[in-house]
Amino acid sequence: MQKTIAVIRGDGIGPEIVDQALLVLDRIAALYGHEFTYLDVDMGGCAIDKWGDPLPPAMLETCLASHSVLLGAVGGPKWNHVPGPMRPEKGLLRLRAGMEVYSNNRPAKIWPQLACASPLKPEIVDKGIDFLIVRELTGGIYFGRHETVTENGQQVALDELRYSEEEIRRIGRIGFETARKRSRKLCSVEKSNVLDSSRLWKKVMHQLAEEYPDVTLTDMLVDNCAMQIVKDPSQFDVIVTENMFGDILSDEASMITGSIGMIPSSSLGDTTRGLYEPIHGSAPDIAGKDVANPIGTILAAAMMLRYSFDMPREADAIESAVSAVLSQGCRTADILPPQTAGCTLVGCREMGRLILDNLKKG
Repeated sequence: MQKTIAVIRGDGIGPEIVDQALLVLDRIAALYGHEFTYLDVDMGGCAIDKWGDPLPPAMLETCLASHSVLLGAVGGPKWNHVPGPMRPEKGLLRLRAGMEVYSNNRPAKIWPQLACASPLKPEIVDKGIDFLIVRELTGGIYFGRHETVTENGQQVALDELRYSEEEIRRIGRIGFETARKRSRKLCSVEKSNVLDSSRLWKKVMHQLAEEYPDVTLTDMLVDNCAMQIVKDPSQFDVIVTENMFGDILSDEASMITGSIGMIPSSSLGDTTRGLYEPIHGSAPDIAGKDVANPIGTILAAAMMLRYSFDMPREADAIESAVSAVLSQGCRTADILPPQTAGCTLVGCREMGRLILDNLKKG
């Protein structure tokens, strides 16, 4: 199978971690008989330096012409002086808008070898943490009307929370389709005991459930979900929710896994073309020192294979290789435990090499 991938190395540690992910993809291509073509794209601070624009139109067109996009990280203090509309992060927002991605999908998975890094009690962690949050990305209170007015001599702020049936339906489908590729359990999270938008959300989700009889749908109020994620995360498979709730819950979920350096994410829309990236930032303080953890980016590449390219065996092979390296006790600095007995500190390139050594056709 031939696929074209737009590659955004970006800023800070971005080039280092993306390079390791590309080596893994090359090995997958060789093992399974695929052909991956990479198209380099400048975005973020490096694009500002080179082109005076965080995402030049030609670079966006390259992304739109690809089958999917792999992103390292963008931004850093070097560009703090840049005017707001031209900041590195604006390039990312324009990329999401141009790709018309409206679903952010972030897994929360704790690898058994890193269980001690979770802040949760061992008896909770031992039950397993492996779920995915599907967050609506372009609607809700972040994109509604915002204004501050003066009433009766004091300021009053208004933030509008709007959702249409179609906005809910399209993110709901992503949730159901994602659940079909996992354990076929979907939890819809809202606040229907208070909010009209949530009552509509719940109604549409149950309408959609009739089209997915093979997926079990449950409902949960967002405050209860926040508690359940730390009380018993093993109960979840896929969570689908609106923008603000997803923003909060996905950050909570990332912390219970022990390290953001291990977590990938994807952004999807109506097509199979997606944007794949680790959830961490550009970490300019460690850029070029060969100490960054490339696993989040490597797992983002695995997500791309699974969700955009329909290559589940290939994705499984990458995840198995990561697991094997962790079982061997190899750790980058961010996942090295205080008690280092049985663990070996490795750098970014060495971690990538070890994963390649353990990558075998399943």
